[in-house]
Amino acid sequence: METQRDPQLWKMAKARASFKSHLYVYLFVNAALWALWAFGLVWSRGDTYPWPVWTSFGWGIGLVSHYFSAYTYSEKNMVEREYQKLLNKERHL
Repeated sequence: METQRDPQLWKMAKARASFKSHLYVYLFVNAALWALWAFGLVWSRGDTYPWPVWTSFGWGIGLVSHYFSAYTYSEKNMVEREYQKLLNKERHL
């Protein structure tokens, strides 16, 4: 017999699993890009511009945004905060 899932918790669990998957892909791809750059550095025998920094930085911004949406700013928390603001405003009138 399967227990009933809480839809809100299931949605949060899916968002967090999605973030973890995103993080693993980010780490794998960026490690490969940095390794490719390092391999090229060995072959060029000189200083080359670290071009993977742009990919790491740009994609990192998206990853941080994904983290916040999955772990801190859940819809339920946002609604609860707004409700409390309105409730406090109503009490002070």
